Amino acid sequence: MAQKPSIPKGTRDFNAVEVAKRSYIMNIIKEQFELYGFQPIETPSFENSDTLMGKYGDEGDRLIFKILNSGDFLKKVSDEDCTSKDETRITSKISEKALRYDLTVPFARYVVQHQNEIDFPFKRYQIQPVWRADRPQKGRFREFYQCDADVVGSTSLFQEVEFVQLYDAVFTALDLKGVTIKINNRKILSGIAEVIGAQDKLIDFTVALDKLDKIGEERVKEEMRSKGISEDGISKLQPLFALEGEFGTQVESLKSILNTSEVGLKGIEELEFIDAAISKLGLKTANLQLDVTLARGLNYYTGAIFEVAAPEGVKMGSIGGGGRYDDLTSIFGKPDTSGVGISFGLDRIYLVLEELNLFPETIADATKVLFINFGDKEAMACLQAVTKLRQHGVKAELYPDSAKMKKQMTHANRRNIPYVVLVGEEELNSGTYTFKNMKSGEQSKLKFEELLSLLQ
Repeated sequence: MAQKPSIPKGTRDFNAVEVAKRSYIMNIIKEQFELYGFQPIETPSFENSDTLMGKYGDEGDRLIFKILNSGDFLKKVSDEDCTSKDETRITSKISEKALRYDLTVPFARYVVQHQNEIDFPFKRYQIQPVWRADRPQKGRFREFYQCDADVVGSTSLFQEVEFVQLYDAVFTALDLKGVTIKINNRKILSGIAEVIGAQDKLIDFTVALDKLDKIGEERVKEEMRSKGISEDGISKLQPLFALEGEFGTQVESLKSILNTSEVGLKGIEELEFIDAAISKLGLKTANLQLDVTLARGLNYYTGAIFEVAAPEGVKMGSIGGGGRYDDLTSIFGKPDTSGVGISFGLDRIYLVLEELNLFPETIADATKVLFINFGDKEAMACLQAVTKLRQHGVKAELYPDSAKMKKQMTHANRRNIPYVVLVGEEELNSGTYTFKNMKSGEQSKLKFEELLSLLQ
């Protein structure tokens, strides 16, 4: 007996209803991206390994899916390599490509590779799948879509302001009220690391701090200790763990903590600019909130960082995130090109909308009317009508086989097709169509023009 087929953990099949709902979200995001002036691009699903490796920190690098070289990929591996069991040493010889981990690093590669064709500042959007060898759980998959928008070639903080507005516009269009756009600045984190004497451990510090909402204060402190951050330094962080209140209140507390750090005060200045602009412009449904423990553990962020939380009461990780990166393109040979971008987590947004029952009822409407098949002569007459209906934008189809009436009706019910049309000998002779409402059971005889009018 053949083994039942399966799919890899962390991946999913999508049925017609699920695809329709995903398309609904993507179309709204795409519409807002284009409204804000972003242009679409696409990049390959896999990149050269050296394009991706080393860009996400040690934790990110471990989650990158490597692709084995084609052919005899073990030929370059020596007995000494095998004996060493050095993963990095062996992987570099058997794998030269990898599935993309996100859309930002491939975008940086794209900008450098096509810099002579691009007009700066360049605003791009990209809606494509990415892959991460993460542990699957609710809202976390190994294959998932990101919906990204980025601007490169401008250091203006008005870009950050527009991204806050863009988040608000998308979630307003999705009728998802009460989302919180959390904001922080990596300069502030650098300033904190400076104040606690951990400048040389900035990455370890931010990676640990970024886990605060997942593992709690005590375990974050334990991780910092394990990375060599002193007890005195950790004690200086204590005010941060308890920092809350209005934007302005938190900023004043931060100024006191970071009064000796030039870079930290610069970060505060940037946040104040963004907050002041948003206060003037206003948001429709989202809330902007300062979160000084927000770190986003990706190495390339240098300025403002964002993370979007679902409405209160919905248990879900972040449904969006992003930030400013001043140096990302320099790793591919193009220095001094600042960029900033945000991402929408399609799969998590889907789960939130599903939980809150926010998808429109008509979203999965497919075939509107099914013509019953009584035989070749009747089927040909039905197909002529189906063709005309389609020309007028009505989703119609003919049951392909002359099966029992009950089977065809059951088929219509299972697919939630609201109407069926019956054309038998009597209808052929009179040039009419028997139209049945599957919900009410009502039937009526109609001419084609009447049928078309009802279905439109």
